[in-house]
Amino acid sequence: MMVTLDYIGLVLIAALLFPAQAAVGQTAADYLGPAGVVPLTAAQPPARLIVDPPLPAPLARGQVFIQYRAENLRIEPVFGPKATEVTPRIGHLHVSLDDAPWHWADASGEPLILVGLPAGPHRVLITLADANHHPLDRKIVDFVVPATAANVPSSH
Repeated sequence: MMVTLDYIGLVLIAALLFPAQAAVGQTAADYLGPAGVVPLTAAQPPARLIVDPPLPAPLARGQVFIQYRAENLRIEPVFGPKATEVTPRIGHLHVSLDDAPWHWADASGEPLILVGLPAGPHRVLITLADANHHPLDRKIVDFVVPATAANVPSSH
Protein backbone atom coordinates (compact mmCIF):
# COMPACT_ATOMS: atom_id res chain seq x y z
CA MET A 1 0.00 0.00 0.00
CA MET A 2 2.88 2.34 0.77
CA VAL A 3 4.30 1.97 -2.75
CA THR A 4 0.94 2.93 -4.25
CA LEU A 5 0.70 6.11 -2.17
CA ASP A 6 4.28 7.04 -3.03
CA TYR A 7 3.57 6.43 -6.69
CA ILE A 8 0.39 8.55 -6.57
CA GLY A 9 2.29 11.31 -4.80
CA LEU A 10 5.03 11.21 -7.43
CA VAL A 11 2.45 11.38 -10.24
CA LEU A 12 0.73 14.36 -8.60
CA ILE A 13 4.03 16.20 -8.16
CA ALA A 14 4.97 15.51 -11.80
CA ALA A 15 1.55 16.75 -12.97
CA LEU A 16 1.97 19.95 -11.01
CA LEU A 17 5.50 20.56 -12.25
CA PHE A 18 4.91 19.71 -15.91
CA PRO A 19 2.91 22.88 -16.74
CA ALA A 20 5.54 24.96 -14.98
CA GLN A 21 8.25 23.42 -17.15
CA ALA A 22 6.23 24.20 -20.31
CA ALA A 23 6.02 27.86 -19.28
CA VAL A 24 9.77 28.29 -18.77
CA GLY A 25 10.86 31.37 -20.72
CA GLN A 26 7.40 32.95 -20.60
CA THR A 27 7.40 35.80 -18.16
CA ALA A 28 4.99 38.62 -17.48
CA ALA A 29 7.47 40.98 -19.18
CA ASP A 30 7.39 38.78 -22.31
CA TYR A 31 3.66 39.38 -22.56
CA LEU A 32 3.22 42.86 -21.04
CA GLY A 33 6.48 44.51 -22.05
CA PRO A 34 8.70 46.51 -19.71
CA ALA A 35 7.48 47.45 -16.26
CA GLY A 36 5.77 50.82 -16.28
CA VAL A 37 7.51 51.89 -13.09
CA VAL A 38 11.07 51.69 -14.42
CA PRO A 39 12.29 54.24 -17.00
CA LEU A 40 13.64 52.64 -20.16
CA THR A 41 17.30 53.08 -21.00
CA ALA A 42 17.14 51.86 -24.62
CA ALA A 43 15.10 53.05 -27.59
CA GLN A 44 11.64 51.56 -27.72
CA PRO A 45 10.65 49.42 -30.68
CA PRO A 46 7.88 50.85 -32.87
CA ALA A 47 4.34 50.68 -31.52
CA ARG A 48 2.13 48.17 -33.28
CA LEU A 49 -1.61 47.56 -33.35
CA ILE A 50 -3.10 44.07 -33.58
CA VAL A 51 -6.84 43.93 -34.34
CA ASP A 52 -9.13 40.91 -34.57
CA PRO A 53 -12.20 40.72 -36.78
CA PRO A 54 -15.51 41.29 -35.00
CA LEU A 55 -16.60 38.45 -32.73
CA PRO A 56 -18.94 36.24 -34.81
CA ALA A 57 -21.70 35.53 -32.25
CA PRO A 58 -22.45 39.18 -31.38
CA LEU A 59 -22.10 40.18 -35.06
CA ALA A 60 -24.81 37.66 -35.99
CA ARG A 61 -27.09 39.66 -33.63
CA GLY A 62 -26.09 42.99 -35.19
CA GLN A 63 -23.58 43.91 -32.43
CA VAL A 64 -19.95 44.59 -33.31
CA PHE A 65 -17.29 43.69 -30.72
CA ILE A 66 -13.73 44.32 -31.93
CA GLN A 67 -10.87 43.13 -29.75
CA TYR A 68 -7.40 44.62 -30.13
CA ARG A 69 -4.09 45.00 -28.39
CA ALA A 70 -1.15 47.31 -28.72
CA GLU A 71 2.47 46.25 -28.67
CA ASN A 72 5.16 48.60 -27.34
CA LEU A 73 2.54 51.10 -26.17
CA ARG A 74 0.23 51.18 -23.18
CA ILE A 75 -3.33 52.42 -23.75
CA GLU A 76 -3.83 55.12 -21.10
CA PRO A 77 -6.09 58.20 -20.77
CA VAL A 78 -3.13 60.58 -20.60
CA PHE A 79 -2.65 63.32 -23.18
CA GLY A 80 -0.38 66.26 -23.99
CA PRO A 81 3.23 67.09 -24.87
CA LYS A 82 4.76 65.93 -21.57
CA ALA A 83 2.98 62.58 -21.89
CA THR A 84 5.11 61.75 -24.94
CA GLU A 85 8.15 61.72 -22.65
CA VAL A 86 6.74 58.89 -20.54
CA THR A 87 8.40 55.51 -20.86
CA PRO A 88 7.21 52.98 -21.71
CA ARG A 89 5.26 54.80 -24.42
CA ILE A 90 1.57 55.58 -23.80
CA GLY A 91 -1.22 56.45 -26.19
CA HIS A 92 -4.78 55.75 -27.22
CA LEU A 93 -6.94 54.90 -30.23
CA HIS A 94 -8.69 57.05 -32.80
CA VAL A 95 -11.72 55.26 -34.22
CA SER A 96 -13.82 56.22 -37.23
CA LEU A 97 -16.73 54.45 -38.86
CA ASP A 98 -17.55 54.19 -42.56
CA ASP A 99 -14.99 56.78 -43.72
CA ALA A 100 -16.54 59.53 -41.59
CA PRO A 101 -14.50 62.76 -41.56
CA TRP A 102 -14.48 62.66 -37.73
CA HIS A 103 -13.28 60.15 -35.18
CA TRP A 104 -13.51 59.51 -31.47
CA ALA A 105 -10.68 58.82 -29.07
CA ASP A 106 -10.72 55.67 -26.97
CA ALA A 107 -8.31 55.25 -24.07
CA SER A 108 -10.13 52.44 -22.27
CA GLY A 109 -8.01 49.51 -23.45
CA GLU A 110 -11.27 47.54 -23.70
CA PRO A 111 -12.85 46.03 -26.84
CA LEU A 112 -14.57 48.46 -29.18
CA ILE A 113 -18.34 47.94 -29.15
CA LEU A 114 -20.61 49.29 -31.87
CA VAL A 115 -24.36 48.70 -31.69
CA GLY A 116 -27.29 50.05 -33.66
CA LEU A 117 -25.56 49.97 -37.04
CA PRO A 118 -27.82 49.44 -40.03
CA ALA A 119 -27.58 46.12 -41.85
CA GLY A 120 -24.95 46.03 -44.57
CA PRO A 121 -21.21 46.51 -45.06
CA HIS A 122 -19.23 48.74 -42.71
CA ARG A 123 -15.62 49.78 -42.23
CA VAL A 124 -13.89 50.75 -38.99
CA LEU A 125 -10.55 52.55 -39.12
CA ILE A 126 -8.61 52.07 -35.88
CA THR A 127 -5.53 54.25 -35.47
CA LEU A 128 -3.00 53.82 -32.68
CA ALA A 129 -1.93 57.33 -31.63
CA ASP A 130 0.58 58.76 -29.19
CA ALA A 131 -0.43 61.11 -26.37
CA ASN A 132 -0.29 64.07 -28.81
CA HIS A 133 -2.63 62.31 -31.26
CA HIS A 134 0.13 61.53 -33.79
CA PRO A 135 -0.68 58.28 -35.64
CA LEU A 136 1.69 55.37 -35.03
CA ASP A 137 -0.12 52.44 -36.68
CA ARG A 138 -3.53 51.75 -38.16
CA LYS A 139 -5.77 48.88 -39.10
CA ILE A 140 -8.99 48.68 -41.09
CA VAL A 141 -11.73 46.23 -40.16
CA ASP A 142 -14.36 45.50 -42.81
CA PHE A 143 -17.48 43.55 -41.86
CA VAL A 144 -21.15 43.08 -42.77
CA VAL A 145 -23.90 43.55 -40.21
CA PRO A 146 -26.63 41.03 -41.05
CA ALA A 147 -30.27 42.03 -41.13
CA THR A 148 -31.83 41.38 -37.72
CA ALA A 149 -35.11 42.44 -36.13
CA ALA A 150 -33.14 45.14 -34.26
CA ASN A 151 -31.65 46.89 -37.30
CA VAL A 152 -34.26 46.52 -40.05
CA PRO A 153 -36.59 49.54 -40.37
CA SER A 154 -40.24 48.86 -39.72
CA SER A 155 -42.62 48.97 -42.69
CA HIS A 156 -45.25 50.91 -40.67
